[in-house]
Parts: sequence; structure tokens; C-alpha cells
Amino acid sequence: MRAIWKGSITFGLVNVPVKLYSATEEHDLQLHQVHDADGGRIRYQRKCEVCGRKVEFSHIDKAYDDGDRTVVLTGEDLEALPAERSREIEVLEFVPNEQIDPILFERSYYLEPDSKSPKAYVLLQRVLEETERTAIVRISLRQRTRLATMRVRDDVLLVQTIRWADEVRAAEFDSLGDDVTVGKRELDLARSIVRDLEADFEPEQYVDEYQEQLHKLVEAKLEQGDALDTAATFGETDDDEGAEVIDLLEALQRSVEKRKGSGSDASEDSGAKGSGSRSSGSKTAASASKGAAKRTTKSGSASKSTASKGTAAEKPAAESGSKSTAKKPAAKSTASKSKSTAASKRKSA
Repeated sequence: MRAIWKGSITFGLVNVPVKLYSATEEHDLQLHQVHDADGGRIRYQRKCEVCGRKVEFSHIDKAYDDGDRTVVLTGEDLEALPAERSREIEVLEFVPNEQIDPILFERSYYLEPDSKSPKAYVLLQRVLEETERTAIVRISLRQRTRLATMRVRDDVLLVQTIRWADEVRAAEFDSLGDDVTVGKRELDLARSIVRDLEADFEPEQYVDEYQEQLHKLVEAKLEQGDALDTAATFGETDDDEGAEVIDLLEALQRSVEKRKGSGSDASEDSGAKGSGSRSSGSKTAASASKGAAKRTTKSGSASKSTASKGTAAEKPAAESGSKSTAKKPAAKSTASKSKSTAASKRKSA
């Protein structure tokens, strides 16, 4: 066990250093709420009913509502109150054990001596046992002043916090105010049933059957492999910071997927454009071949016309060549070149 408080018991001039431990614990399995479809953890979020936003603990104040009005108490307001940080268990009085009504009891704590010599501790323990008295004490736990009892249990001092008197409701029921007559025979039968069930109380013989069966059910499912990966279904802790990290990861994942999707779309578009360019290129090539054929036909007809013209113009050209020979010797070469060009044009035609 781990001590949750350190201080001392004071009564009269006696001071007993002690450590305080929780005397009880819960054995119930802690169950969570999950989504029945995929086992995902369902958490509760702190949301403001005015703006609808999630609120962090650092921005949460306390308030009191009287039904019509609400008084907000800030952290500064609460810090201004006189904090209870006393490290003393002050003994107020010693009362008979039977005068403590069990309805008052709240939480139980063990006290361990916290000094080299436990003499004062043992002294107080023996006095309480011999006098059959219970000490009414005042103790400060978690900055709150509480009323408590201190008695002996199994040779150990036990502190049990109790409720204040105004926290216990009065049992007032109209149905119990009527006069009811109970016969002697009925009382005798009831007494005989009580005698048959008389026994000494031994709490160890009673067990929580529901929790036992729940433990067995969980263990059986674990052995059969009927379980989910906690990290995959529950994720991180139930904090606002954890939720922001998860949202960030999801946002990054979506961004990556979106980029991948846009990349594939771009490749499809480029492929379509490429095929379009290839088809346009084939169209261009076809039109180019048609144009070449047309040009060839035109050139053929042109060469034929040129050839015919050349044949018709041979005589004038020869005549003009013969005339120019007398005057300019260089004209012969030009004439012969024109003749050979005309001849080559006829052959090609």
C-alpha cells in the first residue's frame, strides 16, 4: 500500500506521528462503452452548451446554480478561501462505541506509526480498547476539513470519515404512521425464523457472484482469442490533446489519399491528352499524305503542261538562241541549259 497522507494524532499534550492508507478498494471490473459494429471506444466530450465547442480543463470553472441564477466561481475565487492543509488529526472527544450510527460512515483509512518508537501509538490503541471508546476527530484531506471517527480494528488504528449531521436525511414516511396490529402467533413464527438463521458474521463467506462470473467470462473470451487490439480500437487516452493528434493524423492521411487521387487523375488526363495528340497526329499525317498526293498530282500536271509548253517553245527558243549567238557567245550555254532542263522535264513527265 502507498501512504496518501502524513501527519500526527494530537490529544492533550500527546503527539503521535502517523501515515494514512486507504483501507478499502473496489474489485469491480472497469467496463468501457464501445461501438457494437467495430469495437471502437466511445468517449464523452466536454462541450460548451452555448458555443458548442470542446473545452479543455484549463478553461473550466465551477459554478453554483440555485435554479434561476448561476454563480461562476473562478480558480482565483477558490484560492482566496482558507485552504485546509493541517497535518494534524485533532481528537475532539471520546464517545461510547455504540453511539456511532453506521449510516454516518463514509471511507475508511488505516493509520501506521511514523516514528522510530511506536510507543505513543500503542498507548492510544490500548486506551481505546480498554475504555471501549471511539475518538471523534477532525482531519483535513484533499483541502477539505472532515469529521471522522478513530477506533481499533485488528490492533490497528482505523479512521473512518463520517457525514455531517445535516447530510443525513430524516426517514419520514406517512405509511409508517398508521397503527398496525401484529398478533402473538405471527411474532412467534418470526422469532423462530430468526433463531434458525442465527450466526456469527463472517464477511469472507460472502462473495460477489456477479463479478466472479464476469471475470470468468472475460478470461474465457481471452483464451478463445475473442478480443480486439486495444491500440487499434481504443486509440490514445481520453484527453483533448489525444483527440487533436488523432484528428491531425486523419487529416494527414486524407491529404495523402487526396494527393494520390489527384495524381492518378492527372496521369489519366495526360494519357487521354497523349492519345488525343496521337490521334490528331495520325490525322495530321493522313492529311499531310493527302496533301502530298495532291501536290504530286499538281506537280505532274504542271510538269506535263510545262513539257508541252517546252515543246511548243523549242523552236522560238532555238531561233532566239541562234540569233543571240551572233551577238553574245555566252547565250549558247544558257540555251543549251534550257534545252537540257526541258528534256529532263519531258523524261520525268
